[in-house]
Amino acid sequence: MGTDLDLAAEKLAAGELVAIPTETVYGLAANGLDPLAVAKIYAVKNRPQFNPLILHFANLAQIEKLGLHFPPKALALARVFSPGPLTYVIPANENIPDIVTAGTGAVAVRIPNHALTLQLLERLPFPLAAPSANISGSVSPTSAQHVEAQLKDKIAYILDGGPSEVGLESTILSFLHNEPQLLRYGGISIEQIESVIGEVKKPDGGFVDNPVAPGQLARHYATRHPLELGDAAALISAAHNRDPIPRIASISLNRSFDALPSAYQFQLSPEGKLDEAASRLFAAMRQADDMDIDLIIADRFPDEGLGIAINDRLSRAATL
Repeated sequence: MGTDLDLAAEKLAAGELVAIPTETVYGLAANGLDPLAVAKIYAVKNRPQFNPLILHFANLAQIEKLGLHFPPKALALARVFSPGPLTYVIPANENIPDIVTAGTGAVAVRIPNHALTLQLLERLPFPLAAPSANISGSVSPTSAQHVEAQLKDKIAYILDGGPSEVGLESTILSFLHNEPQLLRYGGISIEQIESVIGEVKKPDGGFVDNPVAPGQLARHYATRHPLELGDAAALISAAHNRDPIPRIASISLNRSFDALPSAYQFQLSPEGKLDEAASRLFAAMRQADDMDIDLIIADRFPDEGLGIAINDRLSRAATL
């Protein structure tokens, strides 16, 4: 723990995790353009599912450098409230890894209002993906000591920026449609927002915990071809008894299946590493879906750690 920006930048560039201070809460940061680094966030937090992550930037110029663009109303808010506790959900592009967007095609971006973290972001050639620096389900940390109590031995460094000034997560607004939509109440009030851009659509159910509502996420995991999840060997055997026999692509941790050509098998981690598998999941689903097949069969992953998250996403994809 300390205030060494050079050390923090070095660790992040090496794909390691660093806790960073913001005005809202402390974030568990990784290189937001490195899928393997981002996968470590989920493993350390014991995050139960692939919720989309917020990317943190030093300024609007960094956001634009990745080819991301703010619509006029988002830009109007950014001129007033950024840096600050306001997050903008905008269309993503090919520069943003699927593990950051959860396959939604949208990305949440923010410019945090903390001097130390802004200095760090200015010297990095990549944005930082950073959910709260705690074990999922526990209270969000607002000091370096809170982070140390839970994550001390699990991350490379804690950048100590003192107590968080806001102590409440950022407000999240979606700009994916013509009418801006509030997805989460937070550090910027709805009254402040509407004083700049006029009325915004409110969430029907009150508070929304994720940058994109869970009901919306499930649709984005669905593949064009049917997907079945379970014991892949048994599912493949059963499929081969159908008439006509379907053309099948498989997704697994590291199993291979004699009944399928190797080119139609996606082993996400030959060494059985769940973080590596997690970082490759969405890409494998897309590649399989682009093949000349009739069916995708996914092998159920170990029901532990990131395996739970992978099974969750595959289960959603398998839901008709």
